Amino acid sequence: MSPAATNPRLQQTSSAFIAASWVALLLGIVAFNIGLWNAQMALNEKGYYFTVLMYGLFAAISVQKSVRDRLEGIPVTNLYYGISWVSVLLTVLLLTVGLWNATLTLSEKGFYGMAFVLSLFGAIAVQKNTRDSLHANPPTSADLAQ
Repeated sequence: MSPAATNPRLQQTSSAFIAASWVALLLGIVAFNIGLWNAQMALNEKGYYFTVLMYGLFAAISVQKSVRDRLEGIPVTNLYYGISWVSVLLTVLLLTVGLWNATLTLSEKGFYGMAFVLSLFGAIAVQKNTRDSLHANPPTSADLAQ
């Protein structure tokens, strides 16, 4: 019997939410990067914003995973848990400071901010859906042997 069947708190994630999560993630990442590609800024500035985005995505997934692990009783060290949260906050701070000091129009700054937030939300939602899917349909020994 699957964990979803034995635990009434675990419900199957709807296909619509899974699709919306992937759309949010991909749309945020693609929009952010198209904006960077077309931006009239130095390559090192583009690299800064790209790195903040990638670091933010990794940090958001780490927060979602460590929070979920703790809720499910899977051990997570306080150090990793803390670093995950600090990393998410740090990426938001780094993006904010970068945009605050950038010579961009307010609409461009808003565009990057919204694409960044959409990407982080999408990353968290996709990670949640992936985790839910694994709990609802755990891999069999045949799957693991491949």
